[in-house]
Amino acid sequence: MKVGISCNALKHSGGLERYAMDLVRGLAARGVRPVFFARKFDPSVPEYALVEPHRINVSLLPGKLRDTWFSRRLAALRRRTGVDVLIGCNRVDSSEIAICGGTHRGFLRATGRTLRGSDSRQIALESQQYARSRVIVAHSDLMSAELRELYGVDEAKIRVLCPPVDGERFSPVDAGTRAALRRQYGFADHETVLLFASSSHERKGLPLIEQVVEKLDLPVVVAVAGRAPERTSARVRYIGYVKDLENAYRAADYSILASTYEPFGLVGIESVMCGTPVIFSSNIGCCDAIADSAKYLFRPGDAADLRRAMETAVAARGRRVGPADPAILYDASVQAHVDALLELVADISPTR
Repeated sequence: MKVGISCNALKHSGGLERYAMDLVRGLAARGVRPVFFARKFDPSVPEYALVEPHRINVSLLPGKLRDTWFSRRLAALRRRTGVDVLIGCNRVDSSEIAICGGTHRGFLRATGRTLRGSDSRQIALESQQYARSRVIVAHSDLMSAELRELYGVDEAKIRVLCPPVDGERFSPVDAGTRAALRRQYGFADHETVLLFASSSHERKGLPLIEQVVEKLDLPVVVAVAGRAPERTSARVRYIGYVKDLENAYRAADYSILASTYEPFGLVGIESVMCGTPVIFSSNIGCCDAIADSAKYLFRPGDAADLRRAMETAVAARGRRVGPADPAILYDASVQAHVDALLELVADISPTR
């Protein structure tokens, strides 16, 4: 049985590209070398040696046509390479297993953006993928609900599998190491540091967070990691593009997001696995996967409720999430996730 993976790229990136690399490592641990279809490959990443790479070049096409062209070329190429079961981590209409880490209709509804022609094309391809797939892996209960409500997918076709996180990388440290990390980032002992890890500040709610924090009569600091914010202040500091994000989680008191649309939000799981609780708007997909003891929730877009959550969290500052605390409500290991996928592959394999 030959397994294929389709994704926009095999390289260090966010979202589904990172997820696909996790799948590659997990499959390799089970002795499976997948065929990997992508627009771009980075041969320097270790995962490149673990796949059979096939590039589908879309660089000469207008951006609006690239998804459709990729999907069409993939359908022919997967047959030529003898793939039995294809796991689709991007919008393609020939995957037996469709990975749903977000829906375009859900994004448009949450953000209130007007439908454009390019949106209609994305939705059409997305709808074909969901209709033609044998099973859809939803990365959260929120995604399962959107699939049923916005795309009319039968619940029996959906399997909720929250995405994995590297537990060796994202883990707590002792108090001495944490204190050293706080000094490294310039965090004072008396400050309550809220880590905002983002490359999409507007969607993830930085303006609302800034608005509330600037009015708090408390020593609260927002540490922005990722893309630089438009402005900084005594309360909003930029700590740069942080490659070792696990250390930023460990140094902070809380991670914070106020997203308008967040299908899952790996930031939440990574943070809690590093011992750092979260302050999140309740519409973020991963909230259902985090225990009450490790989260402070507030109503989306509600400044007053965000202030309440911040004040409650500041009063409880110092509490860390320990390794023995069952704060993550699913097995977040890469291997457990890949094993569940392989069970689905076996169930739908034509060679069974």
